[in-house]
Parts: sequence; C-alpha cells; structure tokens
Amino acid sequence: MPAVLTPVKTREDLLFEDSLRPQKFEDFIGQKNIKTNLRIFIQAARKRNEHLDHVLLYGPPGLGKTSLAYLISKELGVGIKPTSGPVIEKAGDLSAILTSLQDKEVLFIDEIHRLHPSLEELLYSAMEDFSLDVIIGQGPGARSHKLKIKRFTLVGATTRAGKITAPLRSRFGIVHRLDYYQTEELKKIILRSAYILGVKVDEGGAEEIARRARGTPRIANRLLRRVRDFAEVKSDGKISASLARQALDQMEVDLLGLDEVDRKILMTIMENFNGGPVGINTIAAAIDEERETIESIYEPYLMRLGFLERTLRGRKLTSKAYDHLGFKSPANQKKLF
Repeated sequence: MPAVLTPVKTREDLLFEDSLRPQKFEDFIGQKNIKTNLRIFIQAARKRNEHLDHVLLYGPPGLGKTSLAYLISKELGVGIKPTSGPVIEKAGDLSAILTSLQDKEVLFIDEIHRLHPSLEELLYSAMEDFSLDVIIGQGPGARSHKLKIKRFTLVGATTRAGKITAPLRSRFGIVHRLDYYQTEELKKIILRSAYILGVKVDEGGAEEIARRARGTPRIANRLLRRVRDFAEVKSDGKISASLARQALDQMEVDLLGLDEVDRKILMTIMENFNGGPVGINTIAAAIDEERETIESIYEPYLMRLGFLERTLRGRKLTSKAYDHLGFKSPANQKKLF
C-alpha cells in the first residue's frame, strides 16, 4: 500500500505525531464513550489513592491507542514507560522494566499480542500480585523467590485482540475497543493539526481530506501534510476544497478513501472469481500481496464500507462494491431476466 494511506506508523509520522498528540482529554477528539469511562476510572483511582486497574486498548492501527495511553499517565499524574512486544526478547529485559517502575506508574506495551508466551507467564504474577518469580541458583539446588514490585498500571495496545491469550486478557480490568472516526470528527482533527503545524486550510478543504481519510486520524494527518505540499507548489499555500480534491485525485485517493490496491482487490474478485466467494490466500496470490496485509489493513475498511463480505467459503463482493466500481452486480442482472 502507498505510504500515504497505510494506517501503520511510518518513519515520517514519528517526526510529527508527538507534536500533534493531545495533551489532555479535552483535546482528544472522538471515542467519546471511551474517554468518559476512562476519566471516571482515573478519578476514582486518584480519589482512593490507588493505582488504576490494567487497561487493554484494541482496534485498527492509527486510531489513537498510544495517545490514550499517554493521556492516562498525564491524568493520573504519574510517569509512563513505553515499550512494545517485539522489543522485549528476554525475561531479564521484562524483569528489569518491571522492577524499575515507580509507584502507580504506567507501563505501556504496544503490540502486546506479539509478546513471547514465556514473557506472558512472567506478567501474570506481576499484574495480579505485583511480584516476580525469580529463580535463584541452578540445577537441583535452584529455588524460587518472590520479589515484590511496586504497584503499577499496565496499558496494553493491540491491533489483533484475537491473538492475545485468554489468561492474559482476563487480567485486564478495563478493556476498550477503538472504532473508526466519523468525517466530522476527522475534520476537527485536521483543523486542530493544521493550526499546530501552521497550515492554512478552510472548512471545505478539511472536510474533503476528512472524507478520504479512511476513518483514521493518522491517515488524515498524513493526507493534510501531502495536500499542503500541493498547496505550496500549485497555489498560494492555502488548502481549499477544490485544491484538496485536485491533490487527492492526483494521489489516486478516491471519494471514499480507496486507493489503487483497494480497487485491485475488488476488481480481482469481480473479474477473476465472478465476485466470489474466494479464499483470502487466493486473493493474496492473485494481487501479489501478503495475506496478513490484506487482513489487517485493506479488508477491515472494505468491510466497513459494506463492499466485502466474509463467508464460510471465502470473501465475496456486495452489490455496493459493484455500484462503486460502476458495474451491475450479478444479483441485479438476474432480476432483469
């Protein structure tokens, strides 16, 4: 997928996301129910002078899981230690992180579903009893010793909640799923980001970008930066609705936020497999793309638009997909005869 539409964080995003990250819950746009619940839980924990219960945030990439983790630590008035599942390779690495935590501090583990199973075992006692099982000595004389650690809040983030084991998931007292954003919410995010970045954009320009951002703030902010480039070269630097439309059309991002690969998936299913059903592995081979990429990035959005169905026999196009591509669906053709 072209970097401009991938919800996965890119190297360029790292340069901008910290400056655009909300500093308080009032600045965090969208996910209203999640914000409301988290603020109540945080206020209750502070009132009792206790640590916040462990939090699991899951959902598609680019929706604000990391931002929420940082906001939790700010609202609690404690520090945060960020890391990710793939980075922690040994039990000693995780033990060092856990023993260095201060009282009520937040440990944020991104991509927590990628933690090694042996490290999950270490987390169980840390999350429940705030202790670590340390093996002292070797061989027959080895013995286990419980090492107490300070109470902390684990905030785990994942795009693949189904890959988190049941024992680990059950130890999270607060579980929230982040959903895609509405166009109006993305418009507000774009206007806020434009103000921070010093980009001139009017309401129409912000709305045009928001409509094509696939319901994802990270993509919305990235499209804003790319359209800004067009505005500086092709115009006076201000992003209007017409300029945003011209720039996004040039980048082959259509009115619903579909790019050439999305359309390739839909066209392949329609032309090569009569609209489906067809297996995901067959689709991946036909368009020369990784199965996991299709399942985690393209498919969720196509299903959200109602263009793709999952059936027991495979993926199948809907009549809405045919309409968007400008063709008549087989179901509608049958009605003519």
